[in-house]
Amino acid sequence: MSEAATATPKATPTSAAPARANTRPQNDRRGSGAGGQRRNERGPRRQRREREPRQRSEFENKIIGIRRVTRVVAGGRRFSFSVTIVIGNGKGKVGVGLGKATDTALAIEKATRDAQRNLLIVPMTDENSIPHETQAKYAAAQVLLMPAPGKGLKAGSAVRTVLELAGVRNVSGKILTRSKNPLNNARATVLALSKLTVRKKRAAAKEKEEKVERATPVSAPKTK
Repeated sequence: MSEAATATPKATPTSAAPARANTRPQNDRRGSGAGGQRRNERGPRRQRREREPRQRSEFENKIIGIRRVTRVVAGGRRFSFSVTIVIGNGKGKVGVGLGKATDTALAIEKATRDAQRNLLIVPMTDENSIPHETQAKYAAAQVLLMPAPGKGLKAGSAVRTVLELAGVRNVSGKILTRSKNPLNNARATVLALSKLTVRKKRAAAKEKEEKVERATPVSAPKTK
């Protein structure tokens, strides 16, 4: 064999790899200046919406009782909450409500709605007192309310809370029984306030006017 036949063929040089195509988009966000600083292509900022101020309720509320109730069922125990709340505007309107739910916030909301449905307008004198003595009994609670001009509010427990939120002043309140249930005491107070009437005040004013008319001398008719 000749050397030319046994010689291995020389490797032919491969063609150079094609140059990478410029895949950068034409509308690149980089600027053409030095350092490749980005241009601010954002649009104008959206204006913040101004929130409307919440309308504050005219009623103030106070929780006078909250307790957890346990109910035994086949699967175990179920817990719920019972809330007693008193609302009032300090100008003669007051109400007591009871709410029950598995969540405390939901129970408070239910109690507030219940109190708003059972609002009472209290008849008061010009001195923010009650026109006369009144007494009421609800369940095991019995409450006595008496006007006390110039002595402020003298009461305790749920009776004081109801009178304060109603805006009643110069009143002496007393719980005649040993009931410690705030719900019963509050409802007994509302029941006593519902029995108030202004008849005695009007009758006293009318009687005073009649006395003044009687004391005034009647002038004699003029004679010609």
